[in-house]
Amino acid sequence: MSKKPEMMRAVGYYKFLSIEHPESLLDIEVPKPAPHGRDILVEVKAISANPADPIVRAYDQAGEGPYILGWDVAGVIEQVGPECTLFQPGDEVFYAGSLIRPGCNSEFHLVDERIVGRKPSTLDFANAASLPLTTITAWESLFDRLGISQAPESNKNKSILIIGAAGGVGSIALQLARLAGLTVIGTASRPESIQWVEELGAQYVINHYEEFLPQLQKLGFDHVDYIFCLNHTDQHWHNMTQVIAPQGKICLIVENEAPVALNLLKSKSVTVVWETMFTRSTFNTEDILEQHRLLNLLAELVDAGKIRTAVTERLSPINAANLKLAHAKIESGKTIGKIVLEHFS
Repeated sequence: MSKKPEMMRAVGYYKFLSIEHPESLLDIEVPKPAPHGRDILVEVKAISANPADPIVRAYDQAGEGPYILGWDVAGVIEQVGPECTLFQPGDEVFYAGSLIRPGCNSEFHLVDERIVGRKPSTLDFANAASLPLTTITAWESLFDRLGISQAPESNKNKSILIIGAAGGVGSIALQLARLAGLTVIGTASRPESIQWVEELGAQYVINHYEEFLPQLQKLGFDHVDYIFCLNHTDQHWHNMTQVIAPQGKICLIVENEAPVALNLLKSKSVTVVWETMFTRSTFNTEDILEQHRLLNLLAELVDAGKIRTAVTERLSPINAANLKLAHAKIESGKTIGKIVLEHFS
């Protein structure tokens, strides 16, 4: 007679429904997984919500479900797989997980140790859970995709425009760009988001609902060397083509819904790159271990007081009702910083 599997609590769904629907997210029980290979089993202490959550929730999913979302977690390792070399049970960790595996909105979560970092010692679990996805996205965009040097002396007189700077990724990108010695210009439109962007390091702020070039010229800029666009690629494309410097670089993270006129950038020889922080884990790239190293370096920067978290709201416990609330706020498009959830009971 087979042994009945041990169960764990989770928040999941069976089909896409508007977040207001009572079954859009459900409190469920699923079998507790066991680690194999280089996987570690993490007891989830805290998670954070991201724009990726409602986006993936709207996908047509294969199989019968339930489907579990969530790509930001901080917790404690309960078990390690037989091939693990980086961690051991009891270690406190944080990470963003993989898009092709079940998410972390569950009591326990399996993850490849190569995309996991040691939790900053100066942070509690909730604050630590706010960092991985946004920081990996910002870090890879600035330093891997745009090729910006991390040495401040290399970036004298160089500028970056961060479009949508008040959100989770923008909140970290502002800080990393300042650490790299760039002149940082953020976009924001409301008094509270403008204040947030300035607090996190933007030397200048412009409104993303108005033409960029006249605003930048009033500040003394005819162009910017780099652009990091965090929302509405279609909406901002024309403005970006006007203000990017000759031989400048643009990084995008939001898919365009209609064709964009790349030819507008030809005369300037502008580079356009994409960033998705799930690329390494989705394709098991040769450099997948870089996310482990990146998160460990982030922990050092946080513990040294050089990077602060962007938590603006904490919810408890982790359950369907609170995750619905977090998703609804993210879908409003007006969130500042990060929403975190902690404790399953």
